Amino acid sequence: MTSPTTASSKLPTDVCRIPVRFSEIDSMRRVWHGSFLLYFEDGRESFGRHFPGIGYDVMQREGIYAPVYELNIRYLAPLQLNDVALVHTTYHPHPGARLDFSYKVYRESDGQLCAEGTTTQLFIDQQGVLLLQAPSFYEAWKKSVEH
Repeated sequence: MTSPTTASSKLPTDVCRIPVRFSEIDSMRRVWHGSFLLYFEDGRESFGRHFPGIGYDVMQREGIYAPVYELNIRYLAPLQLNDVALVHTTYHPHPGARLDFSYKVYRESDGQLCAEGTTTQLFIDQQGVLLLQAPSFYEAWKKSVEH
């Protein structure tokens, strides 16, 4: 279950559900801290599917990549096996050739905020050269969601 939001007073946000898998837990029977980075990635993928024009498939077709440049995360409460994580991924407009997202990961059963964080991605071309100007597909997408 995902539900994108684009109300004019709100920033574009997508919500995706992720059941906690056995491979994501640590010896304390909690979701390993590194698994939250994968949840952020899942959130960005879901965001791209629900807000056409910004997904990884579009970037690949355009010969553009967007590696993570900066990542911040704060852990607030544990998730366990069989919990369901609700990942809220929100796009934050910023000038330049970059993508900025924030994340809030909630435990579905009780609504507890378990982690929150941000990422910044920079655009590069197929040779790994940093783009100083935003790609045209990204500029078109921004106009479609910022109106």
